[in-house]
Amino acid sequence: MSSDFHIKPEIRILGIDDSALLHERVMIVGTVFRGGDWIDGILRSDITRDGLDATEVISTMIKNSRHYSQLRIVMLDGITYGGFNVVDIEELYRETGLPVIVVMRAYPDFEKIRAALRHFSDGEVRWDMIKKAGKIEKLITEKNRTPIYIQKAGIGVKSAEKIVRLTSIRSNIPEPLRVAHLIATGIILGESRGKA
Repeated sequence: MSSDFHIKPEIRILGIDDSALLHERVMIVGTVFRGGDWIDGILRSDITRDGLDATEVISTMIKNSRHYSQLRIVMLDGITYGGFNVVDIEELYRETGLPVIVVMRAYPDFEKIRAALRHFSDGEVRWDMIKKAGKIEKLITEKNRTPIYIQKAGIGVKSAEKIVRLTSIRSNIPEPLRVAHLIATGIILGESRGKA
């Protein structure tokens, strides 16, 4: 499904974000949305801080969910979770059969990322996963003239942009990710924090 396809207004989307980095295990939260208007469910799991298990944990969380058969898209808030636990979006697409859209508020500072990865014995593996995520596309939604940036796997750029616009109801961040962020930070910190 790497080309563009018909998108229904109530397409089922799973948006995933992580919580604050307070412990070695970092909670991730997924929100199941119909388009950008209706929340159908919540998933949660834990990954290792600065580990390499994010792709496997997210894939397992998705496939074990009762929502799996209805999901059409996975949205990620960036490709690093729990510090530098990098999600291999191509592998996540292959494992789940669901196209992946990565949303970022700012264009990544690759020099800074590269410098940070020098502190990891497997920094090259992580860097290769980051590079493998592909081209970063700039996108401006109707809700906010501030650009966001997306990457994708298993979906054409026109469809990815249409889905992001469809689900960006309250801000330029799609509702599945915005709500996942609020829930994840609220549970761990006692109150949601940061931009949502």
